[in-house]
Amino acid sequence: MRFDFTDLRLFVQVTQTGSITRGAERTHLALASASARIRGMEELLGVPLLKRGRRGVEPTDAGRSLLDHARIVLQQIETMRGDLGSYSRGLKGSIRILANTSALSEHLPSLLATFLADNPTIDIDLEDRESPAIGAAIAAGDADLGIGSQAASLPGLESHPFRTDRLVLAVPAGHRLAGKRQTGFAELLDLDFVGLPRGTALDEHLAMQAARLGRSLRLRVRVNSLDTVCAMVAAGVGVGIVPAATALRHRRALPLATLRLTEPWSIRELALYVRDSARLPKPARRLFESLRKSGERPATSAAGGALRRPRARRPGSSPANTR
Repeated sequence: MRFDFTDLRLFVQVTQTGSITRGAERTHLALASASARIRGMEELLGVPLLKRGRRGVEPTDAGRSLLDHARIVLQQIETMRGDLGSYSRGLKGSIRILANTSALSEHLPSLLATFLADNPTIDIDLEDRESPAIGAAIAAGDADLGIGSQAASLPGLESHPFRTDRLVLAVPAGHRLAGKRQTGFAELLDLDFVGLPRGTALDEHLAMQAARLGRSLRLRVRVNSLDTVCAMVAAGVGVGIVPAATALRHRRALPLATLRLTEPWSIRELALYVRDSARLPKPARRLFESLRKSGERPATSAAGGALRRPRARRPGSSPANTR
């Protein structure tokens, strides 16, 4: 039985995306070549590895077994490369990180910019995911590091405090709510909203909170970044829910007002997830240590005061907010 590393990487990407086409793109293969490799693996094993349907593909029982082994082999290869690379000109490698919208937009850019400047031979693959999906992906070995709600960490994962993050309502400076200090989410559902693209972590989080009230957000426009949300809100298009740090940055230059949300889910304790920090490849371990140390330093709230640090999660605890 002979599979090469490209076969294994392809199979992992196909199962992650549910699509041979997207799996081929992520592995930098032509679709015809990727399809031929999958068929060759199935012929070699004598069993189907994928169930093919109108909505994509999913692994068979044999495919799930292969997926488990492929992840182990690929992780061991990355660890070996990291260990051996440290004996050459420096650490080399690629680190895959999953983060929720707030962490990706507000907390990670400066930290990752500093890390990349200090480590020019290390690359980072960063993706926006909702917190529960991040915990599941880290547990499955689909990424090296994750940052999301501390409450979404799963048993068996390491969970390290990272940031306390608050969501606030942003309204135009002349809006009827601009003079208030706080508001309930249910009071906002008749207003026009400026939102993020479908599938982003914050968009899914807000849609779920509205659905719990039997409602949906009235989205006037979707834009591709939190910065653009604030710009559109300031221009009077609608209101928006954004991290407090985002609103604070833009209040200095735009006619915006912000209100706290009274719901407990508007305050999230962000954590750094990892499956086993001691077994990370050296490039990922270096970034892990950098992010973990940044989580030990005091953070500043949108109001200018110190934010309390999330506590390390104890086994068996079940915090309320998981997004």
